[in-house]
Amino acid sequence: MNAPLPSTAADRFALDTMRRIVADLGTYRPWLYWLDFGLSAGLGYALALTYLTASGPVLVQILAFVGAGVLLFRAGTFMHEIVHMNGQAMPAFRLLWNLSYGIPLLMPSLMYRNHLDHHNINRFGTPQDGEYLPLGAAPTGETLKYLAQVPILPLLAVLRFLVVTPLSYLHPGLRRWVMRRASSYGSNPYYQRDIPPDEPLRLWALQEWACFAWLAFITSLFLSGVLPWTMLGKVYLLMSFAIGLNWIRNLAAHRYVNTGARMSYQAQLEDTLNITGQTWLTALLFPVGLRYHALHHLFPSMPYHAMGAAHRRLMAQLPADASYRVTDCPNFFAAASALWLGAQRSTDRGALMQTWRKADPASG
Repeated sequence: MNAPLPSTAADRFALDTMRRIVADLGTYRPWLYWLDFGLSAGLGYALALTYLTASGPVLVQILAFVGAGVLLFRAGTFMHEIVHMNGQAMPAFRLLWNLSYGIPLLMPSLMYRNHLDHHNINRFGTPQDGEYLPLGAAPTGETLKYLAQVPILPLLAVLRFLVVTPLSYLHPGLRRWVMRRASSYGSNPYYQRDIPPDEPLRLWALQEWACFAWLAFITSLFLSGVLPWTMLGKVYLLMSFAIGLNWIRNLAAHRYVNTGARMSYQAQLEDTLNITGQTWLTALLFPVGLRYHALHHLFPSMPYHAMGAAHRRLMAQLPADASYRVTDCPNFFAAASALWLGAQRSTDRGALMQTWRKADPASG
């Protein structure tokens, strides 16, 4: 890999200017986090129970299924906020999120700490980024492969915590492999996670074993006949739907045209998108501030409830040729169409993805 490209003086000036414009918008509103998550998770679970147990009209089950999937997806995106919170911020909220959502749905927050690599200026857009694939520069088949991951993700999560967790503690070498290769939530299947010396391994173990215990309990209910096996299939469909919403949303987070080289800070910004159109689909597909993804890459710790105001200020006060304006995208379909058209124009026939498959994580 080449050395990182430096930001230009103009880029730095623009960033400093943007920091001043939004300097007062970094304060968390805990009550809003509690209310938003509580309503999203509570209503999501209630609709999920209706869907799983209903035997009445099919329309009721369909509406409950869709509503539960959308709300559980929204509740899950608070993990993104948690990962970016300062270590001292809202500890009770992080604990409650893991106990009431992260562990029951096999999404403990430590499994998402790899997201910080996505914000590493030397790793973004490279094979060492767990959330980046060159879908806009590779053939369309890579986008189809990306989407094809969705149906197997719930099964992989069950396998990871019910089977792999206890096995991983049998040998240190196996444990290291599991931590690096099977302990990250991301879209890049070739990603290998670094485990820094200060990683909270005891908390890792606690969250993993909690997921194992939960799965063992649920499994016992099915084996004993307390829960019907038909419910297992319905749970699988619901989880696949909720995960699929996030997978589809992610197609509009970036342009995905980088081919693996390190990028300047400005290039990273211009590869990232803000979905600014006010439509019902934007509200459903981009909850909890995810619509302002370019803004988030500029200010990763900015709370989601401040992003709308921050974006409006930047658009009003930045010059007409500011790089930030390039990130504006009117809606999901415009972003997805641009990605698909870029993939169709690709002349690559495998060499690009070989770079991703063979990348040495130590090179990052």
